[in-house]
Amino acid sequence: MKIEYNNLYTHFILTTYKRVAIISEKNRERIEKYITGIVSHQHSKLYAIYANPEHVHFLVSRSPHISEEELLEIVSSSTERFINSNKLVAGKFAWQQSASAFSVSKSDVDRVCKYILNQPEHHKKTTFEEEYQKFIEHYQTGINNQ
Repeated sequence: MKIEYNNLYTHFILTTYKRVAIISEKNRERIEKYITGIVSHQHSKLYAIYANPEHVHFLVSRSPHISEEELLEIVSSSTERFINSNKLVAGKFAWQQSASAFSVSKSDVDRVCKYILNQPEHHKKTTFEEEYQKFIEHYQTGINNQ
C-alpha cells in the first residue's frame, strides 16, 4: 500500500568507537554536511545535526520506505568511509556497533532541534555519559513502569 503522508521523526545518536573524542571542530561541519546529504539521498529530511567530538546527534523526518536501522546503517557505513578516505581523523575512524534512535512527536520537533543545535553549551555542564543516561531514563520510563 502506498503511504501518502508520514510523520516519522527520529532523533539519532551515533557514538564514536570506544567513545573516543576524535571528531575535530575543524572537520565538524564537513561531516555534518556529508550526513545531511546521505539523509537527503534516502528521501528523508534532516532538521538538525551536531557532531560532538565523540558523538553525533541528528533529527530526521524519515521516509516510510526505510527503517531507522536501515537509515542508520547507511549513514554510519558511508561516514566511516568518507572520514577515513579523506583522513579527517588521525588513525582509523569507526562508529560503535550500536546506536540510539528515539521517536519524536511533531510538537517536540522545535524543542529537539534547539537541543541538538545547543550541544556546545549543553556539554559545558553535562558530560556525554550523563546526557546519554538521561535519555535512556526518559525514554524507558514508560516501558519500565508497565
